[in-house]
Amino acid sequence: MPPFIPLNQVEEQSRQVFQDFHLRTDADFDSDRAEVLIVTTFTRVDRSLLSRMPELRFIQVASTGYDNVDLESVRERGIMLCNIPVANKESVAEHVIAMALAHLKDLVFLNSEMHAGRWPMLTSSRDLMGKTFGIVGMGAIGRRLAERLIAFEVRILYYDVIRLPEEEEERLGVTYVGLDDLLRESDIVSLHVPLTDKTRGLLDERRLRMMKDGAILINTSRGEVVDEGALVRVAREKGLRLGLDVFSVEPIVPGSGLTELENAILSPHIAGVTVESQMRFLQETVANVLRYVQGLEPHYRVL
Repeated sequence: MPPFIPLNQVEEQSRQVFQDFHLRTDADFDSDRAEVLIVTTFTRVDRSLLSRMPELRFIQVASTGYDNVDLESVRERGIMLCNIPVANKESVAEHVIAMALAHLKDLVFLNSEMHAGRWPMLTSSRDLMGKTFGIVGMGAIGRRLAERLIAFEVRILYYDVIRLPEEEEERLGVTYVGLDDLLRESDIVSLHVPLTDKTRGLLDERRLRMMKDGAILINTSRGEVVDEGALVRVAREKGLRLGLDVFSVEPIVPGSGLTELENAILSPHIAGVTVESQMRFLQETVANVLRYVQGLEPHYRVL
């Protein structure tokens, strides 16, 4: 858990509801008879871990993503799996907009010039208003981003495997298009899809080359959604500007090429991590486990 969450308070409060509650920050145990397992995305829930928990019936991932869980093994055991897809939607949406504005307003360059004692007279700063903003994946975060973008007076395109109802499209002011058309038409593209067999490598070199020269690509979903080798090549050739919060290998590998791109703003998989969002994750997690313990259908069920 992040250091700003007081673990002793979490344990004390949890024991008021679950008398046998035990908080661990590792998985170094031989066997555990727990029926409920709560994990973050930093814990790999694989066949080995599951074999050490013979009575496990319910897994709650305290995160939006759950690609750390071996779904096949969980399904074989008949274990119920839930995530929390709503707690960080505000945080990620704001992070995306911050990255877009940082590029459009040339803030990285201007900041470095000022710290170097220079006073730049010219800048390539642009307005967000009037741009075409493409959202790939219209789940909870994608919809929240669209709601936030309304005030900036942008044209919003979106692509998802499931199209929104017409009334929801009208409420959000969004237009549904195919993925290739979205990439061709958008000045800014933001990715918000889960990592699955179908989304792995979704943006390959062919699709990356469809983007406008100088367009902005922001990825706060999962690094494997984009072919990173192709991304480095195409970003250099087409002058793409990048806002990357996720990477195929984390922590990022020095010399991967991404750290050498001057037109890339990088953050360490932290878009959804704020003091407020982590407290929302904690509250939603406890509430959902309570629903399960009380025999009610939990929210956000994956399996």
